Amino acid sequence: MIEAGIIGGAGYTAGELIRILLNHPEVNLNFVFSTSQSGKAVNTIHQDLIGDTEITFSDKINKEADVVFLCLGHGNSKKFLAENQFSKKTKIVDLSTDFRMKAEDNSFVYGLPELNKEQIKKAGFIANPGCFATAITLAILPLAEKGLLKDDVHVNAVTGATGAGTSLSATTHFTWRDNNYSAYKSFEHQHLHEIGQSLKQLQPEYKAEVNFIPNRGNFSRGIHATAYTRFSGDLEEAKKIYKEYYKDAAFTFITDEDLHLKQVVNTNKCLLRLQKFGSKLLITSVVDNLLKGASGQAVHNMNLMFGLEEKLGLGLKASYF
Repeated sequence: MIEAGIIGGAGYTAGELIRILLNHPEVNLNFVFSTSQSGKAVNTIHQDLIGDTEITFSDKINKEADVVFLCLGHGNSKKFLAENQFSKKTKIVDLSTDFRMKAEDNSFVYGLPELNKEQIKKAGFIANPGCFATAITLAILPLAEKGLLKDDVHVNAVTGATGAGTSLSATTHFTWRDNNYSAYKSFEHQHLHEIGQSLKQLQPEYKAEVNFIPNRGNFSRGIHATAYTRFSGDLEEAKKIYKEYYKDAAFTFITDEDLHLKQVVNTNKCLLRLQKFGSKLLITSVVDNLLKGASGQAVHNMNLMFGLEEKLGLGLKASYF
């Protein structure tokens, strides 16, 4: 059995990880680290787990764990790893932004399986992609792989309230979110950096821009993204390119059906639909921000790192929100 630990166990992504790992046939959830909740039963915070587990939050780590998932706030993973040493055999999957951008001193592999599957299989350290980055990058990677991104890409995407995490702010209260909709971080969202990095990995000469407008929706979970760019071929040519690129993908699928969030919420899938309007190719992409956009993808990466079947443990138990 793979002995797994979670660092930062009280948030939404940790809750999803706990649910998945408790039901993973090859994993024993060894510890859930949380200084704020230490000593409390995990099911007092993640209350749908009452009757499923008696594990308690701990303020101690097992340095010999086989794999550790970091579910810490952005900027805190680097600090935690600097202050806490794990064994040489321990594999790390970080769900923050801390290691997503490649640097000379960064040994983390960017964990988008549809882009870096072979590198992930050999990796000891994974930087799990962001939720918006996952939905948007998957929408346009096949074009980059063929060198067909010739112009700006325009993206409009909306995410549910869980995308903001559990910490309260003026825009996360129910009275603000309910019957409301708003844009934020227009053209400046932090996920743009990793999207650009992934596109240039396949199409190094790409110099146009990804113009991204993120939006807050008044629902709990999911991302619905539309991306369009100029494309000189016809729709059938585009579909052939996408189906070829994703032919071996475990969780990404092309469909001709209208897309909506209920098709992917509580799954680890990304669904893509292609449409052609004049010279423009429109790609619609839908994912669950907490699963394919976070914890489900993290477990997919773990499966690849340990040589397991990609979908193992990801026939998911529905969350209670």
